[in-house]
Amino acid sequence: MTRSEFDDIRAAIADESNHAGDLLRIARTLLDDLEHARTREAALQTYYLRLLTAARATVAADMIGAEDPLMFLVHELEERGQMPADGEAVQRILADAKAAAALLACVEHSVQPPRSRGMRLRRCVGTGRRLPR
Repeated sequence: MTRSEFDDIRAAIADESNHAGDLLRIARTLLDDLEHARTREAALQTYYLRLLTAARATVAADMIGAEDPLMFLVHELEERGQMPADGEAVQRILADAKAAAALLACVEHSVQPPRSRGMRLRRCVGTGRRLPR
């Protein structure tokens, strides 16, 4: 979900003229989105773990001087259809890797300091909201 979609949902929830059916529809939509996101996250974690395992096995095989140390990584990339196809793809992939490394270095240097753990201010949304008495 985009940030504006979250803002729209917050505004709809805060709108006191909404009927219970409208809020129930929003809740169901959010639950469906959450379930989809969790399923996708689990699949991505599985892909990451498989790739990480293949990368570690490749480095370990190289360390002991195995005949074909790249076989683990090649197998995983072939299974996902991610093997470079030609020279142009190879050059693009290498350029992308260099750009990603440079971007990551910039991000790591501009990490924001952690926010204070003091009192947190509550944010009110919508004009129809009442303060507790």
